[in-house]
Amino acid sequence: MASTLEPPADLRLPLLVTGIAGVAGLGALEYFRHRFPGQVVGIRQRDAWRQTGPAIEACDLEDHAALGRLFKQYRFGSVLDCAGNCALRACELDTRLAWRTNVEGLTNLLTQVVEYKTRLVHLSIDLVFAGRPGGGYREDEPTDPVTVYGKTMVAAEQLIADWVPDACVLRISLPMGTSFNGHAGAIDWIESRFKKDKPATLYYDEIRTPTYTDCLNRVFEDVLASDLRGLYHAGGPRRLSLFQIAQIINRAGRYDPALLLGCPRCEAGPIPPRAGNVTLDSSRLAAVLGYRPFAPWPASDRLRPTDRRWHYHREPDDPPAESLLRLPGDTSCRGKGTSKKTRAGAWDAKRVETSRDTACPRNAPIRASSMRELLTPVNPALAGDIGGHADLAVVAVKNVGPMPVGVHPSTHRLATGLLAHGDVLAHRGRGVL
Repeated sequence: MASTLEPPADLRLPLLVTGIAGVAGLGALEYFRHRFPGQVVGIRQRDAWRQTGPAIEACDLEDHAALGRLFKQYRFGSVLDCAGNCALRACELDTRLAWRTNVEGLTNLLTQVVEYKTRLVHLSIDLVFAGRPGGGYREDEPTDPVTVYGKTMVAAEQLIADWVPDACVLRISLPMGTSFNGHAGAIDWIESRFKKDKPATLYYDEIRTPTYTDCLNRVFEDVLASDLRGLYHAGGPRRLSLFQIAQIINRAGRYDPALLLGCPRCEAGPIPPRAGNVTLDSSRLAAVLGYRPFAPWPASDRLRPTDRRWHYHREPDDPPAESLLRLPGDTSCRGKGTSKKTRAGAWDAKRVETSRDTACPRNAPIRASSMRELLTPVNPALAGDIGGHADLAVVAVKNVGPMPVGVHPSTHRLATGLLAHGDVLAHRGRGVL
């Protein structure tokens, strides 16, 4: 399942983004439209007629003929597949609907991807797991979904592994942003209740690893422009229960705190069944990317619940609700990111690459324990050399190159060994512990 992430060439265009009614898809469409004007198309379901725009086409993935015509017209070089019916209750009550949307639609898409030799990145979900004490699921652990939705996503993952082994599957958790209809995302739905002075009941023991869509979009671009293949977890670094997420939204939006109710999953109704602690360990993705891809959500530690009545306490200088939707200070989705040509050149630069913002630093240190775990099967001696170093930053230079100023010789020797195993750890020409 391990793979090499080669220095990125230009992303193969045009790009198709599916599932643009949802949070991840809508955020990706907006991001890539500004990055590559005129080269990005998003598709929506035909019955979602209110969602229109110059980059939006009406096409159901279940419609094989219509999808074929769309590929023939645009000849997509890449696909970011964000589609899927994630309405848990609806999927439980109509399993045929869930299968048609999440599996049969994907089958049609894979047919076109194979025919046109299109680069594919597909989004899956943390709900392929049932949950366990401590969470922290890794990619090689068996799936055991408790919902119809989760089961269809497992089937989709297997389809891709069988049909398009060169594709990359990213399991995400809760993407934090806005959806088109205003209630398809976690923030949307919870806020829609509070805005109408309606109560919202969330679970104390369903725990997720939410991510800003701003951070996800950068990962999507880097992975689309690479040859990374296989399955990777893409959850954020901060673990939060659904109740805690609602606390944050309630306090940041200054809604009535009494509207938020909580309970354990065992007190919920039988439909839909609820997962437990399905937090994801995304260290493998960070290792192969060579940087820490996700900022904590929310970015401010001031919006971190400490108890179940935390949201009743308000401070005048609490971060605003807008900081929950967009990474504070981020401008990358407004077309001001580093160009792809510049970023590709930076792979050979004899310096630490600077990030587009300080919240998602590309060369932030990765825990040495993760490096040791990845290296042990292929080179136990080198894994042992990492020793007890808690955090090491290795400056990457092409073919290791002359020792950079300020880097200790022993660290440089370690970098040399790590870069020799770039297929396990990081890009060639760039290594970060």
